[in-house]
Amino acid sequence: MELLHFDKYQGTGNDFILVDDRKQHRDFNGKTIVKLCDRRFGIGSDGLLLLRERQGYDFEMLFFNPDGSRATFCGNGARCISAFAASLGVIQDEASFLAPDGAHKASVLSRNGNDSLVSISMIDPVIYHHSEDYTYLNSGTYHVVKFVPDPDAVEIMKAGPEIRYDGRFAPAGTNVNFARINQDSVYVRTYEKGVEAETLSCGTGVTATAIAASLRTGRTDVRVVTKGGELRVHFLRKDNNFEGVFLEGPAVKVFSGSINL
Repeated sequence: MELLHFDKYQGTGNDFILVDDRKQHRDFNGKTIVKLCDRRFGIGSDGLLLLRERQGYDFEMLFFNPDGSRATFCGNGARCISAFAASLGVIQDEASFLAPDGAHKASVLSRNGNDSLVSISMIDPVIYHHSEDYTYLNSGTYHVVKFVPDPDAVEIMKAGPEIRYDGRFAPAGTNVNFARINQDSVYVRTYEKGVEAETLSCGTGVTATAIAASLRTGRTDVRVVTKGGELRVHFLRKDNNFEGVFLEGPAVKVFSGSINL
């Protein structure tokens, strides 16, 4: 039976299993991933992240949802795997890495024990729909952002799946964000597909919400508050085109361990 060594990280409450897979290149099946991510019978997490070597980059990031499916990108996970790469000595403070949605840059801005502050570049978002009702865009993966008077009043386990499985967003489905614009920040709750539940934070959702908020307010430096903590998104904007998008926030090592596969 194979012993799997891992680190557990969290970024504003979005938690991940991180595995140094540079040598083994393991083929994790969906059943194994589900078990590892299970909070009662496994390690427990919002996803599994594999760090691999990739020619022309400092590392490659592979991300699996807790239901075993592959995901295109995870902003909080990307910050965590960058801090993980720094702890392994794979990188120093700057990195270029490859994810399923393309190339990204990472900067480890500070390190204090198990706590790091990390900034990552995001893809230029693609906006498919924008109206008073909702904004639908790709910020690394698909997101709908709805601004509501009080996100905490939303029955997210009912309202989230209704939008996530709406035929307008088939076949891939969409993540769903319920947000409110405040004077100096934006507050958001996110229902994540693949997790099929609310997470304490979602990096691509935070980014999508910041972009949607900018379409309403014009802000290009947005502090976003989630249930798990605060993140900062800043970017360049010309008309309704966005580029140079960066997501900045904490990445914290929780513990290291081993588990029999």
